Amino acid sequence: MQFAKDSFYMALRERLATVNPARTLAVNGVTRPAIVVVENEAATAAEPVADAFHIYWGAVRSPKPHSGGERPLRALECTIAYRTGGSGEAGVDRGRSLAALDEELLSMCRPGWTVKRDYRQSPAAELGTNLVWNPPELGETETVGEESSSWRKPRANSGARLQRLASVTIYFFSEMEQR
Repeated sequence: MQFAKDSFYMALRERLATVNPARTLAVNGVTRPAIVVVENEAATAAEPVADAFHIYWGAVRSPKPHSGGERPLRALECTIAYRTGGSGEAGVDRGRSLAALDEELLSMCRPGWTVKRDYRQSPAAELGTNLVWNPPELGETETVGEESSSWRKPRANSGARLQRLASVTIYFFSEMEQR
């Protein structure tokens, strides 16, 4: 399963560098495309980085029995979270900034497949299968941070950020992975 996770992450990372080379973040002094696999980063109490894509891995399941081959088909649930406060201190363009992140995610996920590789070595070795995924299902826009209530629904103050969670299911054939 780790090969599928690594391959999906690296595919999105390479595609983001093409879609928007300016969307980067610095981690320990190294600048890289703004995609974070949460389980691979140092555990902190800090809030997720704005204007970056955060990958959270979910459950793995066998979608349905298949009769061919010796490797079982697996489905890995993935949530990609991202948030923005806009480009200025007032945050008046938060909606446009979130829409730009939406478009980047949709572009990065096309085409919906990549070669499965073993990234424990350099260069990465192809493992002989691909992984495929459905287009991201974009969730509702959420407001996070400072907010005040009105009779309609919570209304964002200038410090609030907009956030979206997108769901993707990744399908792959299980490998006998040696970690």
